Amino acid sequence: MALRSGPERFALRSRRVVTPAGLRPAAVVVEGERIAAVIAPGDLPTAIPVEDLGERVLFPGLVDSHVHLNEPGRREWEGFETGTRAAAAGGVTTLIDMPLNCRPVTTTRAAVAEKIAAAAGQLRVDCGLWGGLVPGNRDEIEPMLEAGVLGFKAFLIHSGLDDFPNVGLEELRAALPRIRDGGAPLLVHAELDCGGARVREEASVASYARYLRSRPRAWENEAVERMIELARATRCRCHIVHLSSCESLPALARARAEGVPITVETCPHYLTLAAEEVRDGNTRFKCAPPIREAENQEGLWRGLAEGVIDVVVTDHSPCAPDLKQLAAGDFDRAWGGIASLQLGLPAVWTEARRRGHGLEALARWMCSAPARLAGLAQRKGAIAPGLDADFVAWDPEARFRVEPEVLRFRHPESSPYLGRELLGVVETTWLRGRPVYRRGVGVEDEPRGVLLRGRA
Repeated sequence: MALRSGPERFALRSRRVVTPAGLRPAAVVVEGERIAAVIAPGDLPTAIPVEDLGERVLFPGLVDSHVHLNEPGRREWEGFETGTRAAAAGGVTTLIDMPLNCRPVTTTRAAVAEKIAAAAGQLRVDCGLWGGLVPGNRDEIEPMLEAGVLGFKAFLIHSGLDDFPNVGLEELRAALPRIRDGGAPLLVHAELDCGGARVREEASVASYARYLRSRPRAWENEAVERMIELARATRCRCHIVHLSSCESLPALARARAEGVPITVETCPHYLTLAAEEVRDGNTRFKCAPPIREAENQEGLWRGLAEGVIDVVVTDHSPCAPDLKQLAAGDFDRAWGGIASLQLGLPAVWTEARRRGHGLEALARWMCSAPARLAGLAQRKGAIAPGLDADFVAWDPEARFRVEPEVLRFRHPESSPYLGRELLGVVETTWLRGRPVYRRGVGVEDEPRGVLLRGRA
């Protein structure tokens, strides 16, 4: 095929390129910021500059559609600069930022403008925004879409922050048609406080078993059933975030077979960490819904294998170390969130490979499906002509130990992955045709990420 020549034209060649057509030897031709062609290695023009990656896997840049960057207002927890720096080091080229944990929360058009201003000049990867749905802000749905948010996030249970209250089911029923008509999805934290969660008061607040009993699977199962009903009734695209209960999967499978517009994500911590390994007092592992038992984890892997779970994203939700109660070990008072942004790819690959899943499945869960959820599939999530030239070259056979000095997010001491040996080392990350991270060199100093907007 005829390819234009020019100073911004180059090729990446590998014996293992993950494309929508499968894993194969290929050369990827880049012109400017886009992929111009994916061709057989022998078809490369002789004049084009080529970087030969050998056996390293050339993978689409990861799309992490569930990240809390907390800026403006709580930059000391995490911010755009540190969060996107960690993303680049982890092979993530696109982040979608959640609307809470920042101040103000992103629930109005004015707050979207503040978020956009805070991100200016700080992004080392591309970033989009979710808006928030809370009681009383239905009239902000259209203005926030016009300001560029990609969809909306809501809680069915207390979010942990009083300025982002949960919505009731009737409020959702009224808001969903407006979100549907705006062409956007609703992302739902699906837990309902159904009562019946009893903890032994004599148990220590440092007891993980006590915390796990306080948020039972039934709370998730009931909430998922309610969201299936609402998605069926309104035909609004609904997405269940961070599913931890495998008991919800049969109902979701039936709804999907019926054509209900509902999708599901889970997270690396639910797929790789298990309740049985959490020591009492180790609040690094606290999140909501909680990390559950090993047998439940196996059920989530079956859900991925069967296609009921679509997406795997980190739900990176860090905080200042004192809020994590690391010294006191108090699960009641500790902030619930897992610090993991840079580690999604190796954490999931370590367990996926052990279970016989291949690189193509990993790309589907962590690249193409989250891009599709966010409405970005026309630009992101695959190695195909016309898409942004976002790539990660990595060694899926190499092992490394997670130590604080290798982590680039703001509070590495809060990560539950510390000390774990993981499989899969990121070598280079490219954002729209330019390297933004090289192992041994670090992250490019010039922030060149852009804000990805919906309608705007």
